[in-house]
Amino acid sequence: MKLQRCKQNPILAPNPKNPWENLVVTNPAAWYDQTEHKFKMLYRAAGDDPEHRVYFGLAESADGVKWTRLSDKPVFSPGQDGLDAGCVEDPRVVKMGDDYFITYASRPFPPGQYWLKEARKFKPPVCPEFYPKIMRENATATFLAITRDFKTFYRAGCLTNPLYDDRDVILFPKKIGGQFVIMHRPMQLCGQGYPNEHPAIWISKADDLLGFRDSVLLAQAKFPWELKIGGNTPPIKTAAGWLTLYHAVGEDGYYRLGAMLLDLEDPAIVCYRTRDWILQPEKAYETEGFYNGVVFPCGKVVRDDTLYVFYGGADKYVGLAICSLTELLDYLKTCPD
Repeated sequence: MKLQRCKQNPILAPNPKNPWENLVVTNPAAWYDQTEHKFKMLYRAAGDDPEHRVYFGLAESADGVKWTRLSDKPVFSPGQDGLDAGCVEDPRVVKMGDDYFITYASRPFPPGQYWLKEARKFKPPVCPEFYPKIMRENATATFLAITRDFKTFYRAGCLTNPLYDDRDVILFPKKIGGQFVIMHRPMQLCGQGYPNEHPAIWISKADDLLGFRDSVLLAQAKFPWELKIGGNTPPIKTAAGWLTLYHAVGEDGYYRLGAMLLDLEDPAIVCYRTRDWILQPEKAYETEGFYNGVVFPCGKVVRDDTLYVFYGGADKYVGLAICSLTELLDYLKTCPD
């Protein structure tokens, strides 16, 4: 079972006309607007500035392949100050009621052009030892933003423990058992004293969207192509369980995709999990960029029986891969966890 790439890939690329997106357009959230009957995309973008500030742009499409940008300016930018002032990255979007809830990774300072390693012109400032750890390490935390129209946003606050470098936070699109549920990947919860040797996917439940405190291990690396794993796309409710995609970083450093079905009543239970990857970096727009060897989706859409997976390629482009939802579910049901 493999996802099939769109022949028109990459479906979205850096735009030389706009300084804030002339270098990077990648890792998009995606959903389908039932009112407008259009695909929507909130994508991560950055220009060629040495600080490498990261923004979100907005685009729409009638078919999921040909996209139109809806603004020549970012629709969402780093905060003026605080822990999300450096960048906003890797959005995931779910709708509950009339509102869209966006989880996004961020840092207190811009990351600089990280692919240049020691040659980069900008590096985050060195903070004194009594500053919070997240500032001293310019680590990632995950925040929540809420909007109805993608024109005005409410920054609700930090979802994760700022003592952990924690991203890949994915909100389930409804309460389960009366509670909100997230998946996340705290980097420090691994190694000695933990069942997982490498960073893995954890799950947490709470009565309030800013109340996630205790987590349990959901899934860790178990197959030869996996080392570090993390979640990717908001779950879709199916008769067989909550369908979600995840990535695994192998010993070769490549990011590959797998899929899971989680129990409908208790999503802390993995019922089925693909034994082999369903997409790996192979094309130039996935292997030649600013983080080579990456396929990284933040959103997926189901239309009729087609699963559309919108993914970032090599931290530079946006690609699309598709499959039959029925075929993927049938395959997953042959792979009990």
